[in-house]
Amino acid sequence: MTATIIAEDFAGMRTQGLGLAETAGWEAHFCPVLARPFWSNFSSRFWLRPLSCIEPIALPPHTNVLIGVGGTGGIIGRALARKYHLPIVQIQNPRRQFKRFDVIIANPHDGIMGGNILISRNALHPVTPQKLEGARQQWHSHLRRDHRPLLAVMIGGANGRFTLGPREAAHLADTIIAYTQHHNMQTIVTPSRRTGADVITVLREHLTPHGIRLETGEGDANPYMGMLACADMIAVTTDSVSMISEAVATPAPIMILPLPGRSQRIGQFIAALEKDDRIRPFSIEHTSWTVRPLDDTPDIAREMRRRLKL
Repeated sequence: MTATIIAEDFAGMRTQGLGLAETAGWEAHFCPVLARPFWSNFSSRFWLRPLSCIEPIALPPHTNVLIGVGGTGGIIGRALARKYHLPIVQIQNPRRQFKRFDVIIANPHDGIMGGNILISRNALHPVTPQKLEGARQQWHSHLRRDHRPLLAVMIGGANGRFTLGPREAAHLADTIIAYTQHHNMQTIVTPSRRTGADVITVLREHLTPHGIRLETGEGDANPYMGMLACADMIAVTTDSVSMISEAVATPAPIMILPLPGRSQRIGQFIAALEKDDRIRPFSIEHTSWTVRPLDDTPDIAREMRRRLKL
């Protein structure tokens, strides 16, 4: 089985589509949606002939199913599904008639219901126990340098709803330093693709003198999975549903680092996880607490396949 993922080229969208396909046991390909210059000035909901508004997408041979992610991914994915007579799975609220999609996978904070809608408590992702174990073996000696517990900190970035610039980075650094010193931990920080270069510079300047490492890297040198696998506690900035979802799939307690701004949907997502005591606000008072990994991705993938009869 081959699934082709249709979405704008954002890390969170790519991750959700690949996570669903991989968990379903399908070969996965990603085809980014690139708007033509004129149409890039308009929201995709105004594209009356969607496929004429984007650069051509050539589906990989033997594509059996399409996975659209996000509003634009859903619009283009649905158009391609009609053109090639393929089933279409939509991740996130498509903001279109639900009956146009074979399966829709949403989160509780999307506030939608229907016969073809599956609800996942977390954003879909490719983090599995097997991948965590492999990353633990690969990264343990590099990340854990002494006997102290390890705090892994995942930094996102500004996204239109939350702000993260040099001023906010300095405040985050002070907060991380205070927690690290108070609890006598070894701490490692890693930025995401959305983290600005000026933010990384401020974090490095503030954290390095206190023995807190800032790790970056691409491909096999990216420490992200190793940090998820090896950490005793994890902190994630509040802007990223994807990173929070990947973090709660581990056995580690999760704390949320606040950023200036507001998102009703992300606020509802965080509140639901807080209610289950799977995550807590970042506070110097919090020590480790007992948690269990939370990940609905396998159940969602299994039910999706059943409904599609694939």
